[in-house]
Amino acid sequence: MSAVVTLIAAASAVLDEQAVQAARASLTALGADTAKPDWLAPDRACDIAEEGLVPEQAEAAVRRALANLALDGLAIDVIAQKPGNRKKRLLVADMESTIIEQEMLDELGDYVGLKDHIAAITARAMNGEIDFKDAVRERVALLKGLNESVVDEVWQRATLMPGARTLVSTMRANGATCVLVSGGFRCFTERVRQWVGFDDDRGNVLEVVDGVMTGAVVEPILDKDSKLEALLAYAGERHVPTVETMAVGDGANDLPMLLAAGLGVAFHAKPTVAAQARARVDHGDLTALLFAQGYRIGEFVEG
Repeated sequence: MSAVVTLIAAASAVLDEQAVQAARASLTALGADTAKPDWLAPDRACDIAEEGLVPEQAEAAVRRALANLALDGLAIDVIAQKPGNRKKRLLVADMESTIIEQEMLDELGDYVGLKDHIAAITARAMNGEIDFKDAVRERVALLKGLNESVVDEVWQRATLMPGARTLVSTMRANGATCVLVSGGFRCFTERVRQWVGFDDDRGNVLEVVDGVMTGAVVEPILDKDSKLEALLAYAGERHVPTVETMAVGDGANDLPMLLAAGLGVAFHAKPTVAAQARARVDHGDLTALLFAQGYRIGEFVEG
């Protein structure tokens, strides 16, 4: 039994020696042998290798130790995993609220005066409270009659999640394939792919006739099963063992691929997703996924 526990501070926090030593002491108290902390970035990210505990035990122990340091908690993420195959050869990423900060269907809803209504349906679908395909159809139906040119206007609202380009650029520079697989729409995934530098993208298609949205989605709808299938298909095509894959997302439709990947990370995720994923980032930006793979800050490639 062994694990590497990675501590990663958010941009607004500092990972200091006190936190690292508290984490190390918590592992030792459970009978683990710990190696000297390996700093991946000063004051920001650190690896602690240990022998004696499985990753789940190690993570729980460290989280308890960090919680005891401050009543209001610390903005430090903890990811524990087996030590082998840390640098991944395939990244499959969700798009909305993961690679970009928006939910673009919600933004389209603003043009029919229904943004809050559509956003409420989105939130329920992402938390797994309602069927994803039904939620897509219901929301898109409300867009009937919108001119296709609105997509260009809505696109101007898109902003990248901090660390997105660095994550993709660094992994690709080290030989990994990076793909975007979204329950959102190709009219946006294609643009995000080019903007960030992904190798490929998949998404749903809004039905448009004579330049006007019909309120329908071209079937079949890409959902949680489709995302899992995409992860396995890209891995198979590139002869990448599952253990060398990484997936990241925030919603319930991401969960199957998160659980199937070698490292599946729930990123600022909905509660039901964060509770079930084996790894989560609650505080940091997307560069946390690089630290989790053992990359040092000097190895980061800025996009």
